[in-house]
Amino acid sequence: MRIELPDMAATAALGAAIAARLHVGDVVALSGGLGAGKTTLARAIIAALGHSGEVPSPSFAIIETYEPPAVRLPLVHADFYRLERPEEADEIGLDDYREGAVLIAEWPEHAGGFAHEPACLSIRLEIEETARIAIVEAGADWLGRLP
Repeated sequence: MRIELPDMAATAALGAAIAARLHVGDVVALSGGLGAGKTTLARAIIAALGHSGEVPSPSFAIIETYEPPAVRLPLVHADFYRLERPEEADEIGLDDYREGAVLIAEWPEHAGGFAHEPACLSIRLEIEETARIAIVEAGADWLGRLP
């Protein structure tokens, strides 16, 4: 599925649509080049889950967590850009963070990827002439609840 995101309102709407359909155990894997809008979409999803405060980019911390009641579901926001090897995701305890939570993963390929998981919604963001484009691929668990 290909979704045009001509402005911030469209990105916020996509984030809200995704947030409305999230279940514990889901992964939203956001890929694309620098400046493609991964963190912007992650922030839109987190805001739509109810978080009203600042959403820092986890580029340096690698992992930021959000817990109810600040958000509807327990959430892990990870930015794997700085990982040099996929095994480093295990070393920082990613599986422990993910247990009972939703994972929003920026640069998922640096952590070995998640597209093979049935609960993964993969979104590749690209910049075209006048808009960003979201190319969405859904794992089996997302069929029937795609935004």
